[in-house]
Amino acid sequence: MHTVVMLYPGHSAEDEFRALEDRVPGASLPVVHTWEGGTAHDVPALLALGSRQQLASPAARARALAPDAVMWACTSGSFVYGWEGCHEQAGWVREAAGAPASSTSLAFAAAVHHLGLRRASVAATYPGDVAAHFVDLLERDGITVTALSSYDVPSGEDAGALGPDWVRRVAGAADLAGAECLLVPDTALHTIEVLPELEAAAGVPVLTANQVTAWHGLALAGHPARAPGLGALFA
Repeated sequence: MHTVVMLYPGHSAEDEFRALEDRVPGASLPVVHTWEGGTAHDVPALLALGSRQQLASPAARARALAPDAVMWACTSGSFVYGWEGCHEQAGWVREAAGAPASSTSLAFAAAVHHLGLRRASVAATYPGDVAAHFVDLLERDGITVTALSSYDVPSGEDAGALGPDWVRRVAGAADLAGAECLLVPDTALHTIEVLPELEAAAGVPVLTANQVTAWHGLALAGHPARAPGLGALFA
């Protein structure tokens, strides 16, 4: 069994990690909550959410679970720190947890490169000024963002209340001209159940936040990260 602890802010779609455990043989994905308040999609709030002060204690609690890897399971609370800051943040978590560590933002970039792709369309829950930080991080990592759709969802709690029909509509409306894949960030979104149909409709790999977080954490832990029904990334 490979254990990847998910450091998760608030309460929105953490149940997806249990669903992923059920689908991926040999994977244990326990959740440690980092924050019990709201998770507003604005830059100052997100910087606080992903700060060293905020993550140190939960990461230390994760150490008690003897993890093979630890993931900061938050896209916006990592990409707001920028490419260099995102790597520093992963270092804070690694130091406190005593295990290899990364974040959802870095997982998105790793997943695109793993699939041998370079051009991505992004469909983001966040307001445009927040989503722009994600674009900057991807482009700093050598990934060209061909299009960005922003949906002004005000918080993680609001994102968590959106159903699969919303995810289908957003993915279906994405501008895929020139794109090799579609990225749907926000670990507050429920996407795992609809991944196969999203990919079938898009005709390109679809990468979603909890999917890439689990995949990257498992890869760091030495797990093969293969399972049916979880898209091209787990194939």
